[in-house]
Amino acid sequence: MNILYLYHLFFFAVYYTYALFNNSDSRAYFQRPQLFDNWFSYFGTSTTFIDFLSYPFINFLGFNYEMMMVLFAWFGYIGFVYAYLFFRENIPIKIKVFNIDFLVLVLFLPNMHFWTASLGKGAPIFMSLMMFAYAIKDTKRRWGILIIASLITYYIRPHVFLFVAAGTVLGYMTGKEKIAFWKKMLIYIGMIGSLIIVQDTILGMAGLDESENLVEGFDQFSTERGAELAKSGSGVDMADYPLPIKLFTFWFRPLFFDAPGVLGLVVSVENLVYLLLFFKILKSDFVRFLKKSPISVKMSLTTFFLASLAMAFVMSNLGIIMRQKSMVMYFLFFVIYYYLAQQKYDRIMRLRRLRKLEAKGVEVVT
Repeated sequence: MNILYLYHLFFFAVYYTYALFNNSDSRAYFQRPQLFDNWFSYFGTSTTFIDFLSYPFINFLGFNYEMMMVLFAWFGYIGFVYAYLFFRENIPIKIKVFNIDFLVLVLFLPNMHFWTASLGKGAPIFMSLMMFAYAIKDTKRRWGILIIASLITYYIRPHVFLFVAAGTVLGYMTGKEKIAFWKKMLIYIGMIGSLIIVQDTILGMAGLDESENLVEGFDQFSTERGAELAKSGSGVDMADYPLPIKLFTFWFRPLFFDAPGVLGLVVSVENLVYLLLFFKILKSDFVRFLKKSPISVKMSLTTFFLASLAMAFVMSNLGIIMRQKSMVMYFLFFVIYYYLAQQKYDRIMRLRRLRKLEAKGVEVVT
């Protein structure tokens, strides 16, 4: 983790250098909190909440632009710490892919660090999602972390909080763990109650708070948003894509044939890694694994799929796709890692049983 810290600082330096010579949202995030004297005038969801979060550091503590960049890069690193805890606590077995330790591979993916090493939404939303994933393992002792993570996630991206809450409820409903009924009810009431309370804000993000037909309203919103994002140089016209191609585009593009610039080429290598990892779960026994999987796996897969489904309909810009998917890809990595570890564990246990039988003189037919 010390090496990962230095690695993350390197990407802070890369992003800061990039921001010096290119348009960067981080400049606007630094300037906006200085426009008004009332701190709570910035309190709200989405971009406004980042301004609210930055206000005391800029106006009370006198942080300059560089200091704010370092602060948010540190938020991003905290996200990786919780990601490490989330993976290692749930999966103690080590797995190698491409002759590299799986956890080391996913923790050092460059695109994940680039978009979580600067002033903006990327670092705190990644931190809050990984905090949430870590806390859900032991809600009794980690309820404080769970509440903080939920609030940060909701205020930065209300729709992502919707996906996480849905994934958590589904995980507790179908996970293999034996959990007391009152604990399940507490989770259901807490998550579903939270969604009811904040439903207007979530729908308002897509302009659906006054819509009489949510399906039709979302379709109109996604069409308009997709057309708007597709106007840029790295835009792709996804409006007429079938759903599988939309999801493929969100998860694995840009690839080398459509990479937007040098950054796109670097991301293409990473996307190829995503694709190769994804192939590892395209097996007949994966569905059987899911049926018997624990809460953490089902929560991760549901969160990943729902978020991907929603954003695949809205995103039509490869540059924005590269940034947005960094929020949820770790949930997919967790599912893949758990699946591979379960396979390895099953092989180890099978070999142990065979050896015990052989030690007893029982003839084993393989």
